[in-house]
Amino acid sequence: MSARAVPFHCPYCGEEDLRPHEAEDGTSPHGSWECHSCLRAFKVSMIGQLRRPASATSSSTTAGGPR
Repeated sequence: MSARAVPFHCPYCGEEDLRPHEAEDGTSPHGSWECHSCLRAFKVSMIGQLRRPASATSSSTTAGGPR
């Protein structure tokens, strides 16, 4: 997922009527969206990537590897 990913559904009501959110002073904070169905504004941001557990890496290579 990139930092510029666009949400397709509102996290509150699930509707698709989303538009970029602009503050009253005319600025548009990065990742801010507004839902015109439930009239909520929200921000989407990426925290980071998780490491795979060591057990998931070893089991996936042995289960699907060549014979």
